[in-house]
Formats: sequence, C-alpha cells, structure tokens
Amino acid sequence: MNKSFYPAIVFYSDEDRGYIAKAVDLKGCSAFGETPEQALKELEIAVELWLSVAENDHAEIPLPSPITAFG
Repeated sequence: MNKSFYPAIVFYSDEDRGYIAKAVDLKGCSAFGETPEQALKELEIAVELWLSVAENDHAEIPLPSPITAFG
C-alpha cells in the first residue's frame, strides 16, 4: 500500500458546523472534525481506508500531488 503523504485542504462548513478535511488527490476522501486538527486526524484514517479499498479492488491509486510552499 502507498504510505505517501497526500496533501489536504481544510475548511469550515457552516452547514456541518465543523471542519472538513479533503485529500485532494483521492476522489471522495474526506473527514469531519470539530477542529481543523481533529479533521486532519480523521482524514489520516480515511486515507488509509481509501487506499486499502482501492488496493483490494485493484483500482488505480493516484500519486500524491507535489506540495508547494507559499511565501
């Protein structure tokens, strides 16, 4: 299984009244948390599960996007 780091975005959802973290390279892979940190922690679990299912289904697993620094 690919243990690479997948970049994520985190944003506040008024509708959900909490934070959503999305793995930008993994379609449909997201998680919820009451704080940004909690959302990212939950996303780590979601990414592991996403990759496991994709591997079991012999589906293509995308490579992580490169991370760029903002200055």
